[in-house]
Amino acid sequence: MTFGAPQYLYALIALPALVVFLRWAFMRRAASVRRIGDPALIERLSIAVNRGMRRRRLVLWFIGITLIIVALARPQWGSDVQIVEHRGVQVMVALDISRSMLAQDLKPTRLDRAKLEIADMMSQLTGDEVGIVLFSGASFIQFPLTFDYATARTYLRGASPDIISRQGTAIDKAIDTAMTGFNEERVSQKIIVIMTDGENHEGDPVAKAREAAEQGAVIYTVGFGSPEGEPIPVHDARGNVIGYHEDDQGRAVLSALDEATLQEVARAGGGTYFRAAERGAIGGLVDEIQSFQDETLESDFNRTKIERFQIFLLAGILSLVVAEVMTDRMSLSLWRRRTTVVEEVGHA
Repeated sequence: MTFGAPQYLYALIALPALVVFLRWAFMRRAASVRRIGDPALIERLSIAVNRGMRRRRLVLWFIGITLIIVALARPQWGSDVQIVEHRGVQVMVALDISRSMLAQDLKPTRLDRAKLEIADMMSQLTGDEVGIVLFSGASFIQFPLTFDYATARTYLRGASPDIISRQGTAIDKAIDTAMTGFNEERVSQKIIVIMTDGENHEGDPVAKAREAAEQGAVIYTVGFGSPEGEPIPVHDARGNVIGYHEDDQGRAVLSALDEATLQEVARAGGGTYFRAAERGAIGGLVDEIQSFQDETLESDFNRTKIERFQIFLLAGILSLVVAEVMTDRMSLSLWRRRTTVVEEVGHA
């Protein structure tokens, strides 16, 4: 037998101390009664008291209290096996926070627009776990898989290029990091959503996407920016634009959306490419993610111990009720017999 709340069993320690206290109280009361006067007179005055019944009431009270304490500790034995079915997918969102995402060809900026799109995506998902990976030249998991979308959105708002010192757009590293964020113990579909402008990528993101697909993941890409390019603003400490990044010749550096790379990454990952500027892009992405919910069904055997506190609680309450029903006064016939015996003893 085990207990669901064993801390309540500590209350049983107080019961022996209570027994000692009550015994001391009864002995003191008896001594006080003896000091009142003649023992024979006191015996005649208390002739109606059934001391045996009084002791039985006390025993029932102790039994009742003990059983109720045990019931509070939630005794358990035996187990019940239930089959629990889980639907939903695991979605790791990889957000590009490189400086090129500060370009303003999507208002207010590519990065701010991406945050809004992620928040919109979360509001449309149902029953799916979502995690967030931030990347530029390096990557890390900002928020692990969770159903708590509100907290995830709070963390998402703080994402900025200053979080990662190494600049660039290493999509291959973002895929690697996202893969480490999945729960391998679950059989639900693994999905990676990469939100980036795709420019200045390092390594081989297409090969990395193909490798992730072989491990069971599906990769979607969402492109932010314009193919024509947009200058990358420079901000002061207050966030005001004070100029634009320039090359060695003093010309403004234009950051353009690399759709070709993002399309190849999505194709290699078994997913689809979406362009953020297009109407309904996020809605289409959510539809594709939710299409996996009907295909993904995970059955889990949940073994729970059976609570047996009801038995002890019922027995404890019954003991208290019986103790209250019992009387410590003699019945009329017993009282008469005992009175006769006491009178005969007195006459003798």
